[in-house]
Amino acid sequence: MTVTDPATAATTSTRPAAGRVDAVHASRDHGFSKPTVDRVVLVEGVGVEGDAHAGVTVQHRSRVAADPSQPNLRQVHLIHGELFDRLAAAGHAVAPGDLGENVTTRGIDLLALPVGTRLTIGAAVVTVTGLRNPCRQIDDFQPGLLKQVLHRGADGGVERLAGVMGIVSRGGTVRPGDAIGVELPAPPHLPLTRV
Repeated sequence: MTVTDPATAATTSTRPAAGRVDAVHASRDHGFSKPTVDRVVLVEGVGVEGDAHAGVTVQHRSRVAADPSQPNLRQVHLIHGELFDRLAAAGHAVAPGDLGENVTTRGIDLLALPVGTRLTIGAAVVTVTGLRNPCRQIDDFQPGLLKQVLHRGADGGVERLAGVMGIVSRGGTVRPGDAIGVELPAPPHLPLTRV
């Protein structure tokens, strides 16, 4: 199916389900990891119901300290489960939820999506805002892990592999096994940067 943007007459593609939800996670505490739960409820404009990072304005401690009035572009954190396979091959045992994501996916190259991509997950929609910027807490969780998820690429640019962040554009319940559809924004596509 194609969707036409009447303002620009550009088309965006809406792909059928591209992947699925592997696991979901939430925590009321500002800890590093999040426990796996049987479902999460996404609240439009807020994030994951009952999660420490839900809110209209920033909830991450470092960002609150810098400017608590900033809009929260990090309401939902998604990580591709394929990252855990890659980490295991490098000798790191990391399970879904260990890196603090809310949704673990399979079958979607999250890092290759452009800014503004809409992910339909069950009845909910998450709009991708940018890349998670991994910090040194990852090495506190498991020594040497930071260099696996944050390093220089072949072109010399910084590669951030710890998933993407998004905002909830339509609320709904998300469960493991839910299909994920991908709707790209109208071109030109902007690559993800850290948020």
